[in-house]
This record gives sequence, structure tokens and C-alpha cells, in this order.
Amino acid sequence: MKKNEEYVGIISDVGVNGEGIVRQNGIVVFVPFSYIGEKIKYKILKVEKTCAYGKLLEIIEKSPERVEPICSVFGKCGGCAVQHIDYNAQLKFKKSIVKNAFSKIANVDFPVNDTIKSDKTLRYRNKLQLPVAFDGEKNLIGFYASNSHRVIPIDDCPINPEWTADIIYCFNKYLSEYNLKGFSPSEKYDIREITVREVDGNLIITAVFPDKKHRYENKLIEILDKNLKYNYSLYFNYNDGTSNVIYGKDFKLAKGEGVYGSELLGVKFNMGVLSFMQVNLNVCEKLYSAAIDYATEEKNSVVIDAYSGAGLLTAMLAKKAKFVYGIEIVNEAVDLANVLAVQNNLSEKIRNYLGKCEDILPDIISAEKKKGNKISVVLDPPRKGCDYKVINALIEFGADRIIYISCLPSTLARDVGLLVGTLNYNDSGITKGDGNGKYKIESITPFDMFPQTKHVETLVVLSRI
Repeated sequence: MKKNEEYVGIISDVGVNGEGIVRQNGIVVFVPFSYIGEKIKYKILKVEKTCAYGKLLEIIEKSPERVEPICSVFGKCGGCAVQHIDYNAQLKFKKSIVKNAFSKIANVDFPVNDTIKSDKTLRYRNKLQLPVAFDGEKNLIGFYASNSHRVIPIDDCPINPEWTADIIYCFNKYLSEYNLKGFSPSEKYDIREITVREVDGNLIITAVFPDKKHRYENKLIEILDKNLKYNYSLYFNYNDGTSNVIYGKDFKLAKGEGVYGSELLGVKFNMGVLSFMQVNLNVCEKLYSAAIDYATEEKNSVVIDAYSGAGLLTAMLAKKAKFVYGIEIVNEAVDLANVLAVQNNLSEKIRNYLGKCEDILPDIISAEKKKGNKISVVLDPPRKGCDYKVINALIEFGADRIIYISCLPSTLARDVGLLVGTLNYNDSGITKGDGNGKYKIESITPFDMFPQTKHVETLVVLSRI
């Protein structure tokens, strides 16, 4: 098999990125935008030792689950990898991603529940990030192409809210009328990113500039006022760095309140420009409701929210639990969590700690066990998963139940494998275990937080043996 050769084959499976898998001459070939059962013609783009990558040229026989993508830049933009298959097929695909991760990475064969669907499959996101680039001739506002920093220009995005088209129109008008340039690595530029967060119909808009040089900021406000039919706040952020980090440290509030109040599952909270919130509130409610029910199932349950952030889930847990401990390593987040507890009259049921989970967890577990309380630990770590010291602390000191929330099946499977003993961690790294761990799996449930994309959120419940 060589680059640029063309083949005909039948798709037998789907990869973790939503690409079709065809086996040709004993080699696994990944072909994006194809689906199981389809007979396709494809061209080889890249050949490696164990696999190859192809480009779809023609669908000879279509899958009955194939649909017409609604987006005009589908296949070019790197966002929606599975918009070409119907929603039920997307749910099955995401279930298979989770099941395969546990089987192949954790050596765990456990039934995975059906994926919990999103009530909205389009226009569901509450957060928008738009890179702005200059290609030498014109400005481009849009999204990055897959595995690149090349911006694909868009006029709208069907998985983002209706105001998306208005935002893009306003900023294109602003750049055009005042001769401003988007980001370019080789020359001076005026703007590099636009972000928007919606909070109960209010928008928090941020324009990221390289420095504090005047760029007709008042004119931008005039354009937004004239063309945007939403209440909004506008921030200017200044970032001259070369990394992928969007924001610099300095923010200037140019218009509006900057912070808006909202409520989720009975907890009132404020959202600002740096606040974290799941992008799909409908599925977020379903996910958090399930996590809370599992964590507080025992009558006198004490819960430890081990990556508590600004304390939103901590406060939700406190409404049902006997007592909740939040553990967070970022000082500002702990301060916000304490304010949130006061705001919701939950201060007497919450204690927030500043520090590392592995340092704080053992003492809390030991103290609560002496009181005779049942202990649940909620884990919602970054994509990289838990530090091994956190896993080791849970194994050694023993919560009664673990509720693990993750947006990356691979690191989730690894951590669960360590907890159930199908994986071991030693000087050689992670190796296969005997399965005699301290925990057993109760349930694995995918949640479709991100319809039309390859991403999936997963909730795993474990109990102490």
C-alpha cells in the first residue's frame, strides 16, 4: 500500500474520531466521513507501520444511517466529525467509544449503558470561540481545520446559538470598516480571537487584542449596539503570547455589567468572563442530577468534591448530602466557592479546602469514617485525568463510593482500571493487573454533551469492595 493509491472497500467499524475503518490488504485504514456498512472509494494519504489514512472519494453504497450534513463547511471545519450520520447512530457510536476504551485500555469488560441523549442536537452550545486570522489578502473569522491552525471562515454555526451569525457579521464589519487585521504569525495584527458566553439570554463578549493600542473600540460598541439584539457585556483582553492560550492576564470591561446571575438545579450562581460552565446545559442537568443521586444515595452521606473548581457542583451536592467538602488547588476558585456557599445559604454544609487532593483526601476520609459516615468522592478532573497520587489515596484510604465524571474516555478508562485492579502503576509505568482491586464498577453511562462531534462525557460509579 502506497500514498496516492486508490482502493474500494467496505467500512467495518468506526474509530474514536468518528472516522470509518476499512481493512485493506491486512492494513487498517482510517477514512473520515464514512460509516459502517458503506462501500467506498478512497485515496491513501499517509501510510504508517500499523495503519494508514485515507480520503473519501466516493460513496458507492450508502449506509441507511447516513444523513445530509446541515453545515456548509462540514468536512472542512474541525468541529463536527459525525454530522453525516443520524442522531441515533451518533449515540451508538459514542457508546462504542466508551466500551472500546474500557476494553482496550483498562482490560475491563463491563456493560455500558445507552448514551443519554441531548434534547437539542443543534443550537445547543452556550459558548463560542472564534479565532480571527489574516491570510495575506483577507480576514478570516471561523474555526480551525482539523489538526491545524488554518482558519475556515464561517457565516454561522448550526451547533451554536442563533446569535452566532450576528456576532460574526458585526466583527467582519468592524474589521473591514476600520482596516484591521486578524492574527498572522509573520506580520503585525490587530485582533486574534473572539469569545462569547451566553448566560440566560445575556452575552459576555471578549475581543482579544495583542496590546492596548487604540483600535476604534467605541466603533465596535456602536456596531454591536446597532446589529445585536441581545443584552451584552464587552471585554477587551490583551494577549501578545505565541501559545494556544486564548486570554492574557489583563481584561478591560468596555461595556455592560460583566457578570450575570443564573440558576441550575436550585443553585444560584454568577457567571463572568472566566467562569467555567458545561457548554450544553440540558445535558449538564442530566449529568449532574445523576451524579448527585449516586453520591447521596446513602441517608447520612458525606461527599468529597475532589476537583471542586468554583464550587457549583459542590453546592448542588450540599442540597442533598449531610455535608460536602470541596478540594481545589486554585486559590481564586476556592474564594468563589465560598462566596457561592454563602449566596445559597449552604455555608453550614460546605467546607472548601485549598490544596492538593492527595494531601487532603486521607484526613477527611479518616475523620468521617471515625464518625460512622458513608463517604462518596466525586471526581471531575481535567482531560488528563487524575494524578496517580489521588488514585493511590482513594485505594489506600477508601471512600465507600466514587462517582467519576470525564470528557475523555481514554484517561477515564486508565484511572478506573487502576481503581478496580485491572491495571497497576509501578516503576515501569502502567501494566496489566490481576483485577483484584479495592473497587468494583456499578455503572458506566455516556452522556451526549456534544452532539454532532466525536466527544462524549461519561459518568462511572464505583463502590468499595
